[in-house]
Amino acid sequence: MSLKITSAGSVPAAADIVAMPVTMEMATPERVRGLMPRDADVLLAQGFAGRADQVVIAGGGKGRTIAYIGVGPQASVDTARLRRLGAQAVRAAKHSKRLAVDVRELITGLDPTLRVDGARAVAEGLTLGSYRFTELKSKPPKSTLVAAAVVVRGSARISGAIAEGAAIGAAQNLARDLVNRPGGSLTPAALAEEARRIARREGLSIKVLGRPQIERMRLGGLLGVNRGSTHDPRFVEITYEPASEPVGTLALVGKGITFDSGGLSIKTGEGMMTMKMDMGGAAAVLGFFAAVRAISPACRVVGYLPMTDNMSDGDATRPGDVLTIRNGTTVEVLNTDAEGRLILADALCLAAEARPDAIVDLATLTGAVEIALGTRIAAVLGNDDAFRDEVQRAAARAGERTWPLPLPADYRPFLDSDVADLRNISKGRGGGTITAGLFLKEFVPADVPWAHIDIAGTAWWAEGDNAENSNGGTGYGVRLLLELARDFTPQRRATRRRRS
Repeated sequence: MSLKITSAGSVPAAADIVAMPVTMEMATPERVRGLMPRDADVLLAQGFAGRADQVVIAGGGKGRTIAYIGVGPQASVDTARLRRLGAQAVRAAKHSKRLAVDVRELITGLDPTLRVDGARAVAEGLTLGSYRFTELKSKPPKSTLVAAAVVVRGSARISGAIAEGAAIGAAQNLARDLVNRPGGSLTPAALAEEARRIARREGLSIKVLGRPQIERMRLGGLLGVNRGSTHDPRFVEITYEPASEPVGTLALVGKGITFDSGGLSIKTGEGMMTMKMDMGGAAAVLGFFAAVRAISPACRVVGYLPMTDNMSDGDATRPGDVLTIRNGTTVEVLNTDAEGRLILADALCLAAEARPDAIVDLATLTGAVEIALGTRIAAVLGNDDAFRDEVQRAAARAGERTWPLPLPADYRPFLDSDVADLRNISKGRGGGTITAGLFLKEFVPADVPWAHIDIAGTAWWAEGDNAENSNGGTGYGVRLLLELARDFTPQRRATRRRRS
């Protein structure tokens, strides 16, 4: 059962626990005794000083529990901190039924935009912090908490932002569900059916292509990766149209490898353990479409999702085989575990043929990105500096961290093949994320702004429950894409000159 999130002007009488954010300025001993006299002795005895992530639960009186949550200095309060506050409040209330998060004092001093964005972030945190993947447990634990109210002073705009935040959090949780489902049950057909379900619910148009259509459309990368599978591939195109004339078109491409064994270039047993998450890019795009009506962007958005698993039967693609991508480019496959770029090549070709104003792809593409940036920062690469920066700004607003990497021209010869136009892996060992990006760049016209986001490190969390995070799929990218679409304005093609 999902958590019901509402807004309120005062703490509801039915709330049995109240989360109270406390800044360091509010937590001096003198102010604690003045502002929180009933619980002052408990707070001071436990060394509560309002530092970020400090949580103390006290009686509060009137039969109501109070969770005091430190948020650090007032000047450091931003949307990321408020999102984390919401998640910490949910975790503190896990044995309660109705929660109220009282942010009236905390956000009153913020500028108007941050008040709205902050209220949205609290609601996102409440939803994300309540997430548990339990659908495969024989006796799933029942959640005690059924409702949470964000207590604010403010306008209908703030109330709307809270409802929007709940919808965004739910969409990210949907993406987490998809990533967490086993590859043996979330087959390409099953993932495509999830896309249909989202399209029906949100009133979106959708096309689902099976093998015959994929063959007619000459998607040689997708067909080549699928050769070792007993499950036919799918290709999904899903479209959101705004209510009025669109300001432009944004194309989203998501890698949909529902399980990656590595093919004949087989992974180790340990390396396969989390490979149900190799469709995290497609999951993020589907999560975007699950919440797109909540933000109703002015642009048209089209998603392109190639779906297959990467297995190794007797006719699987062999190292040394050559595949022909939709645009006629031939690729020598020298490592079948570098399969994501092959299916993305077809999808990028289709997206580019529609001449959108910009393209973004998300993919769990390279292990190298995790070596470079760890598991909390995604890499962003692209053919247009201005658009890449726009993507990074959207990521920053969404609280999803990114870092830019270059696409240097002198690395491109590392992808030259002796027998085909390209090889699917670099001749060198270093710069794997960069050379993978250069491979993808071959399938995007130079005058179409494109950004590639490598989420191989950020799509999976393995550090235990921590505020909005829990082990398994993260749904990384859903919020980023929503923020990008929210304010997307096409650049004039005549000004598209700066290239990485």
